[in-house]
Amino acid sequence: MATKSVEKYSSLEIIKMSLRNNIRQYTMFIALIGIMLIFSLLSGVFFTPRNLSTLFLQTAHIAILASGVVLVIVAGHIDLSIGAVVGLTGAIAAILQAHYGLGVLPAIIITLAVGALIGLWQGYWVAYRDVPAFIVTLAGMMIFNGLLLGVTRGETIATSSMFNKLGQDYIPTLFFINSPKDMLPHDTTIIFLVFVIVAYLWYELKRRKERITYGFDILPIKLFALKIALVISLITAVFLIMALYLGIPYSIVILMVIGSLYTFITTKTTFGRHVYAIGGNKEAAKLSGINIRQRTLWIFISSGILGAIGGIIYTARVGSAAASAGQGMELDVIAAAIIGGTSTLGGQGTIVGAIIGALVMTTLNNGMLLLDVGTTERLIVRGLVLLLAVWIDISSRKRDA
Repeated sequence: MATKSVEKYSSLEIIKMSLRNNIRQYTMFIALIGIMLIFSLLSGVFFTPRNLSTLFLQTAHIAILASGVVLVIVAGHIDLSIGAVVGLTGAIAAILQAHYGLGVLPAIIITLAVGALIGLWQGYWVAYRDVPAFIVTLAGMMIFNGLLLGVTRGETIATSSMFNKLGQDYIPTLFFINSPKDMLPHDTTIIFLVFVIVAYLWYELKRRKERITYGFDILPIKLFALKIALVISLITAVFLIMALYLGIPYSIVILMVIGSLYTFITTKTTFGRHVYAIGGNKEAAKLSGINIRQRTLWIFISSGILGAIGGIIYTARVGSAAASAGQGMELDVIAAAIIGGTSTLGGQGTIVGAIIGALVMTTLNNGMLLLDVGTTERLIVRGLVLLLAVWIDISSRKRDA
């Protein structure tokens, strides 16, 4: 089969077409870089390895939660209960250890099971009883907040130091002991960097070869090389920041695993294609034989499990469970997914975009805290950013139509 290419266009025309067709994704990246540059100019502390490593720690649980919410929104639903699920599951993990003497692993397994049951409960009402997800998850938010208050009895429950490592500690070095003062790169992080770069190169070359085989459009070799170089530079910068502090946090490793798994699910599996088909056109998906009820049920089970993982990591990071945990977190999570390019109308969204969106929200909050911006102003700014993201989504949809 003859291979099509875009050689007939100039490099500038290709870049313009790419920008026009992916305006939401590029806007997200440009916004993140712009926000970071602004805060680096306004605060000398922002671009230090310590602050940026802390920023990644703060992002991990939001990004994990957003990965689950992406599937929910892509399928045309919403999950307002995610913050309450984080608080409740985190409290369950803490109580199982503090009051019942369970080890870290059994407590985590039981907590994940609780998250799956929560997703099953909500998915059942949405999928098989046709109650709108907005109402089901709003009711869930109230129910789980009530249960959280009941199980904690309004008290703060401390978690064990072993459990807290999931949210606070970093992977150990293999050969050389480093500290932030000596500026010696964290060797394990450098190994991770090499592995990620090799994996990325393999994926891109494999994808390009597949497109050539099936006769799809491919970028000219110069633009392809430029794209590879830019992405590798970005990956290297992120890992070097962590390497010059204490290395990669355990929570970021968990996020990398979940992000990779869900990216594979959404792009390479039948289930992922069905989710996008349901969100794109529910009636057409039904006529094509997709079991919409079953898929919807599994989407909410997935969200419940990731809610439990997010609850575990968040509780481990703060070192305790409390009745106020998770309140308002659903707003940050949904905003992260939407800012990352997930369409509010369903049918569009990526896991990588949601992770970047979570980084945008956390960067905004972190930078404004460094500048001593008040709570009122922080909420206003984050709300305006969300409004802008939705406006870009709707505008791009109208243009495409």
